[in-house]
Amino acid sequence: MSINVGENDSIIRQLDQILNDAISKRASDIHFEPYREYYRVRFRIDGLLHEFNKLGSNLGQRFSSRLKIMANLDIAEKRLPQDGRFTLKLNNQQYRDRDCRLSTCPTQFGEKLVVRILDPINIVLNAEDLGFNKKELKIFCKHIHLPQGLILVTGPTGSGKTSTLYAAINILNQYTKNISTAEDPIEINLNGINQVEINHKIGLDFAMVLRAFLRQDPDIVMIGEIRDRETAEIAVKAAHTGHLVLATLHTNSAPATLTRLLNMGTPAFNLASALKLVIAQRLIRKLCPDCKEVQAIPPEVLIENKLEKNIKIFAPKGCKHCNEGYHGRIAIFEMLEVTPIVSNLTMKYHNGGEIEKHLEPLCHCTLRTAALNKVCEGITSLEEINRVII
Repeated sequence: MSINVGENDSIIRQLDQILNDAISKRASDIHFEPYREYYRVRFRIDGLLHEFNKLGSNLGQRFSSRLKIMANLDIAEKRLPQDGRFTLKLNNQQYRDRDCRLSTCPTQFGEKLVVRILDPINIVLNAEDLGFNKKELKIFCKHIHLPQGLILVTGPTGSGKTSTLYAAINILNQYTKNISTAEDPIEINLNGINQVEINHKIGLDFAMVLRAFLRQDPDIVMIGEIRDRETAEIAVKAAHTGHLVLATLHTNSAPATLTRLLNMGTPAFNLASALKLVIAQRLIRKLCPDCKEVQAIPPEVLIENKLEKNIKIFAPKGCKHCNEGYHGRIAIFEMLEVTPIVSNLTMKYHNGGEIEKHLEPLCHCTLRTAALNKVCEGITSLEEINRVII
């Protein structure tokens, strides 16, 4: 397709405007989606997608070409997915330059593009700001200062697991410690930390990087994600041989983490002795302090959620300072300390089975209870926790 200079300048201006609008609205991702009759642009703000604009379907290929040029991708390749990155230079002094990740995927009516906007300043590095209560913070700090063992942070994609790991690494970052991380991708550069970005194209996966780490006298190792049996085995081995290992895993709850690892083929006796703490987490939207309003709650809802009758609960309203009544997000946590009781249950139910129902009462707080506590504190709404927590 041929585009004259005037059209090309117009596409650049339109795309720059979209990128700037996304940053001003605190969007984490921009979705460019081609359909038969229109081209849709959506922003992900505080975890939810919002439609920003619908454009002519003829703009799809032009936006795709421009973004691919920015990310140094092959503009002629439209049949296969591609991944790239670029730095967005902003003229507006109010905002910082952003590191952006571009992902392309061929669909029925053209390429869908997703731009992830990384803002290192918004990644929480202080554990106190993550959302821990005093008890949870004490448990967290106690375990990350252990000389060895495996600590796992679990949850679905976009639940803030990486921020929790970064907060732990930030606390542990001392010149007396050799700390290495394997990440996919590296979201923020940390001074004093040896960070390695996974590159599957050349075979540099988590398992290979971990084996290299163990030959370099590490004290602390962070694994971006345990995805397979080999990575799990190396992580457990490292935890057994005098290293503190921090990692993430995709599970729905803290007890489900042990089932997942056992199903991966991790021997129960190794897991029972290496694992020290499991943290399951979610991100929930915070109510806007400028417009939240008191909500009348039916008695049956109070009884169902075991809330006191005189509790004051708030609901979203919406104003110029927020997005549909919410502004920002906070994490909620479910913690399972691996005590001798938990270790014995892991050995007893080494085939998975009913281990989860036996572990649930041993958690310090379930995710739903943690979320309800935020409701009682006026931080979020019942509507929000019902959206996030099953």
